[in-house]
Amino acid sequence: MASVPEAGKFVLDPAASSVAIHHKTMWGLVTVHGTFDRVDGVGELHEDGSAGGVITLDSASINTKHTKRDTHLRSAAFFDAEQFPSIQLEVLDAVRKNDSTVDISGYLKIRGISKPLSLTATIVGVESDSVTLSTEFAVDRADYQMAWNQLGMIRGLANVTATLRLTRRES
Repeated sequence: MASVPEAGKFVLDPAASSVAIHHKTMWGLVTVHGTFDRVDGVGELHEDGSAGGVITLDSASINTKHTKRDTHLRSAAFFDAEQFPSIQLEVLDAVRKNDSTVDISGYLKIRGISKPLSLTATIVGVESDSVTLSTEFAVDRADYQMAWNQLGMIRGLANVTATLRLTRRES
């Protein structure tokens, strides 16, 4: 197995991390792409190689490069950023399965609603003081009471793509 950083506490490097969403709209004819411009997080790597932590997105930082759409996504119809300023992934367990994958389980919390989430991440970089993971997973927005769907334009699941670099936190 490739080397891993030593056990310890880690913090997300926002400059080397990204979280993006893409979702088909207009009856599946158009794909809307967006990113969360403000991402934060902390984690801990345990002696046994397992890990846990929390990744936090500022829900008002959604950016699709379309001002009117971004305002709508921040509204109560979607993320309700005023009432629920953050989206969180609480990682309860992250276990390395082989040289390049990690099974992650925890809870995704959007709009104050927390649902179990399991996913697999790929290790795309390891250094003595950092680890970089990449993952893609689907979210059913109806699970989080984001049911706005004018004229049936929005169908299916929203896909989330994340690249997260965690670096050793200095004590």
